[in-house]
Formats: sequence, structure tokens, C-alpha cells
Amino acid sequence: MTQTPSTPDAAASDAPPAPTPPISPSALPSLRRRVRAVLIVTQILGGLGTAIGFALAAVLARDVSGTEALSGLASTASVTGTALLAMPLASLMASRGRRAGLVLAYAIGAFGASVVVLGAVMENFPLLLIGLVGFGAGSSANLAARFAAADLAEPDHRARAISTVVWATTIGAVLGPNVAAPAGKSVSGLGIPAAAGPFAWAAGVFVVAAIVVALLLRPDPLLTARALHDTGSDGVPEGRSLRAGMQAVRASSKARLALVTIAGSHTAMVSIMSMTPVALTHHGADIQLIGFVLSGHIAGMYAFSPLMGWLSDRLGRLSVIGLAVGLIGAAAFVAGTAGPSHGRTALGLFLLGLGWSAGLVSGSALLTDSVPQAARAAVQGLSDFVMNTAAGVGGLAAGLIVSQAGYGPLNAIAACLLLPMAALTLRGALRKA
Repeated sequence: MTQTPSTPDAAASDAPPAPTPPISPSALPSLRRRVRAVLIVTQILGGLGTAIGFALAAVLARDVSGTEALSGLASTASVTGTALLAMPLASLMASRGRRAGLVLAYAIGAFGASVVVLGAVMENFPLLLIGLVGFGAGSSANLAARFAAADLAEPDHRARAISTVVWATTIGAVLGPNVAAPAGKSVSGLGIPAAAGPFAWAAGVFVVAAIVVALLLRPDPLLTARALHDTGSDGVPEGRSLRAGMQAVRASSKARLALVTIAGSHTAMVSIMSMTPVALTHHGADIQLIGFVLSGHIAGMYAFSPLMGWLSDRLGRLSVIGLAVGLIGAAAFVAGTAGPSHGRTALGLFLLGLGWSAGLVSGSALLTDSVPQAARAAVQGLSDFVMNTAAGVGGLAAGLIVSQAGYGPLNAIAACLLLPMAALTLRGALRKA
């Protein structure tokens, strides 16, 4: 088979799917290694670009807007951009493959980061938010890459394949907050606010990531997987729309649990993490301390993802989803009761990262397991749309909650988001038993 199968949606597209060269089964191990290597490099770059900008996003929003109540809009704008791009990128990837979608996402992220810098220089808060929406495309690329890792993976190694790519983000993501201060100093003589310096660096990093994907992610993993699996054989149309994704999720209780897990874990994490820098400044923390705390959090998010993948493959998806509920709940308690203790806040953020990792890896693997090959691109796009839309609402609410009630109540409310996850996981475990 030399190209992807013809489908109604593909025929309706403006351009036909890109041809896929034949791949023999004996060549698959080498192809998997090559795809994984490219994704690891781009995840390091994407993680660096996203983390370096996001480290001081809430602080920059507060400085430009002049009020703490609007600081939560920084994370809201960013995750809104990620959510808005999720389905268009899924559609593009379904017709043109992962490479086209990832290149476009990184390019938009670079443009958005540049607009953030411009908004900061002009002290224009609406322009800043517009830039942050575009900046969120960098996160879209990082999220989509985990599914690219699963395209060619064997089913019993799928969670580990996802977790390896998630893990690769550790290097750039941990480094990002710690170079925020040098990035701020580097623009001091250019009339750019120090808190906007990280976004100038992020723009360049995203450009490099786009170039790496464009040149090296060949052949495309999604188009190759589709050619190998003959998507027409399972009777499922190659849907690329939001509606197609929703239909596939409605048909599978496991897919619904996976979607709730991914969205709940991500929303709780974003809500707490986005306001932690502001809470730390209330207790005298400087930029370097904030960077240290966020680095620990990001290490928890990514560094232990291979462990979460191994556990998910060995013990089952439901067990690791239950672990995610416990870790995020513990994180909300520790961070929410930390008060002026920077050490307790750091511990809470580390646990929060671990819980997010458990939820994202197990949920993503379960989602991929639960729907046919033909519907995966649409369902994966729907997943990223839902998780980031929910997190955008959470980020907006987080700023208002902290300004009116405080950081402790924010953590308590975020913990309540775990209840649907816990209930559905328990029901799934009882059915399995």
C-alpha cells in the first residue's frame, strides 16, 4: 500500500492525503527508533520554549494589567490558544500527517511569543493576551507529539511509548524556568521588560523545533500507521471533525473515562500551578526561588513519566488513574496548607506534577486503546480541545479565587475536580472485577 486509504472526509478535504511509502514489518523497529529520536529532540525544544515563557506569564500579566485579579488570564489565554488549535491541528494531521501539524503549531507559537513581547513593550494588555493565545500553540505541538509516539507503537508498549516522549520534555521544561532570569536580563538594554524576555527566547526556540520536525520527521508516523493498518477494514469512517470525535467517545465508556482523566488532571494542575508564582511572591519569594519551585514541579510532570508508562502497561490504565487521583489530592492538601513555607509549597507542586503525569500518560494510552485506528486523530484532537478548554476556565477562575479568597481555597476547589475521575475509575474497576 503506497498511500493512505481513500475516505469520505479525505475526499472532501482541500488536498488529498500525502502519499506514504511502503514500510515492511522488518523495517518497523528502525522506523520507531527514528521517529522516537526526532520527537525526543523536538520535545526538549518545545518544553524549553513553553516553560521559559510560562514561568513568568502570570507575573507579566499582573505587571501589564496593573491588577492581580487579571493575572490568571495569562494561563487562560495560553490554554485557550491550545484548545482552539486542537481540532484544526487534528484535522490537518489526519489529512497531511503529524509533520504538517507540528510544524504549523510551532510556527504559530513563535509568532505568538513575539506578539507577547510587543504587547509588553507597548504596555497593551489585550495585545499581550492575543500573543499568549498564539503562544499556546507551542503546547499544542507538545501534546500532539505524545500521540505521534503512539502511532506506530505496539499495543502492550503504547503507554511506554507515550511516556518516553513526555519524559523528553523534562530537559527543556526544567531548564526553562531557571533561565527565565537570564532571559530577562538579556533584554534589559533593549527596552523590553524583564518578565517579557523569556518570550523573546521562546520564539527562537519554537522556530528551531519547527525546522527539526520539517526536515527529520520522515516518513510521517500517522500516515505510515494508517497505511499499515488499513483503516477501512474496521468499518469506521476516517472522521476528522469534532463531531466524529464525539461520536467515537460516546461509543466507548473507556474513552469517556480517559477523556475525564486527561481533562480533570490537566485542569487541576493548571489552576494550582498558574497561581503558585503569585502566591509565592506574597511570601517574599524572588524570581530565582519561583523558578526553583516550578522546576521541581515540572520535574514531577515529566521526569517520572517512564515509570507511569511502565506501571500503566503492567498494572493497567485504571490503577494508574487511581494513583493520579491520590497524588493530585495530596498535592492540593500540601500546597494549600503550606502558608509561608516555601519548602511545603515546593513539595506540593512536585506531587502535583507526579499526579498530572500519571493522569496524562494513563489517560492518553487508554484513549488510544479505546477507539479504532480510523477515529484516533479526531478523538485525540477532541481530547486536547476539552482538556485545554477546561484548563482555560480553571486558570481564569484561579486568579479570581486567589484575589478574593486566597491560595488555600484554590487548592481545595481544584481537589474537587478529582471527584468525577474517582467515581468513573471506581465504576470501571467494579465492572472489570
